[in-house]
Amino acid sequence: MPVPADPIPADPTVLHPMPGQPRVVLLKPLVKSPLIEVGEYSYYDDPDDATAFETRNVLYHYGPEKLVIGKFCALGTGVRFIMNGANHRMDGPSTFPFPTMGGSWAEHFDLITGLPGRGDTVVGNDVWFGYNTTVMPGVRIGHGAIIGSGSVVTADVPDYGIVGGNPARLLRTRYGAEDVARLLAVAWWDWPAEHITEHVRTIMSGSIDDLEAAAPGA
Repeated sequence: MPVPADPIPADPTVLHPMPGQPRVVLLKPLVKSPLIEVGEYSYYDDPDDATAFETRNVLYHYGPEKLVIGKFCALGTGVRFIMNGANHRMDGPSTFPFPTMGGSWAEHFDLITGLPGRGDTVVGNDVWFGYNTTVMPGVRIGHGAIIGSGSVVTADVPDYGIVGGNPARLLRTRYGAEDVARLLAVAWWDWPAEHITEHVRTIMSGSIDDLEAAAPGA
């Protein structure tokens, strides 16, 4: 009998993973900014220009805070991350950023530097973002979460939580607390790519028991 060929993992360095579909890009080989970190296989889908993700979808990103996105995340068209640079002063009569307009107004730049920020925006692994969602500065989104279409995420999202609305609220969790702990412990997204390749069907459609049994060294 012929020996079956070894399963071959998908290539995480290819910009367009779907032949003939330029609307889909893997983000890790795309992003160049040192302020953005993305894990392998996370992708963005946009029929207009997916390659413009850094400028069209990550807004007001002047640093030093970072945008961190984990592995195997799916970002639908129009997902936007609002970063801390969007903040304006709110402790005086006007919120207008006069110093940015130039002229002698620039002498007052201290009025807009050092504004309080919420720190890095951090997205876990295996997070699905629906169409046209917005994530506000400093939000932390847990592993396995689902962000419903049109959501405006203003607060942290728990692991395996499903949120929706404006502002987004927790609709339910995909699993109970005990099962969430088991999923976090098995952390399939950290398995070697070859091992993931052998167990794609289990990862996509198996039970937690199946996933634990398929883990390396199990």
